[in-house]
Amino acid sequence: GGVRDHLLGAHAVSGFGDSFKTGGKVVKNVTGYDLCKLLAGSWGTLSVMTEVTLKVMPKPEAERTLLLRGLDDATANKAMTAALGSPFDVSAAAHLPKSAFRAGTEGLGDIAGQGEAEALTVLRLEGITASAAHRAGSLRQLLAPFGTATLIEDVASAALWSAIRDVLPFAASGALGAWPVWRIVCPPASGAALGSQLARETGGDVIYDWGGGLIWAALPPKPDAHAPAVRAHANSVGGHATLIRAAEDIRREVDVFHPQAPGIAALSERVRASFDPKTILNRGRLTRSAG
Repeated sequence: GGVRDHLLGAHAVSGFGDSFKTGGKVVKNVTGYDLCKLLAGSWGTLSVMTEVTLKVMPKPEAERTLLLRGLDDATANKAMTAALGSPFDVSAAAHLPKSAFRAGTEGLGDIAGQGEAEALTVLRLEGITASAAHRAGSLRQLLAPFGTATLIEDVASAALWSAIRDVLPFAASGALGAWPVWRIVCPPASGAALGSQLARETGGDVIYDWGGGLIWAALPPKPDAHAPAVRAHANSVGGHATLIRAAEDIRREVDVFHPQAPGIAALSERVRASFDPKTILNRGRLTRSAG
């Protein structure tokens, strides 16, 4: 889940120099405004957090991952939607198109147990061993119309998901290390269409996570990092795009965070000013400002 859902409490100092506390040590103790939700993702523009309380989850006893091979983006999106909508408690769903396994992505194909590169759709189940094994078998039957799913367990499964979490195919040390990287969040049902169209138009590569709701896009170098195309596609489905990696000269010219609609931008500025009226904290981090 998102960090904002795991931040239970915080101590912080505002731009006024005032120390304040929000939330607490347990889940159900919020009274008044839940400032934790506001502080998470503010990139230090509202306050300096000096102490945080995080909710943690127990490590699952077992982990099983089903692999579907050779699906195109649209079909993979349907398979992930079917899996996430099933009663089998799928904890993660991702799709790596064939191009993600290009030379330079060391070990990713080996982890997945495949020699020749082909698209890979992966679905994870976690829990006690008996439950994870039973749900994996049932999910395999559900996904039979999409192909025969293979299974990897525990160590191999964890290594694969670690590579997906770290977006290994787009790592700086790999074949696409010099390409700008975008993080696009959109409705999962729109993910495949958005990602495949963006890849066709730009000649870039994409990886889908969160069942299609998160798209990592590595796009060929360009002075504007393809920002107009990326943000137009994200806006068309009600999503947003953040420029994660680009050369410094590009980052000076292109907004890193998705531009907000005028009304939301005005509201955000009023909130920021209520915490930091003199624009002391992380000035210019989220938006360009003369201040």
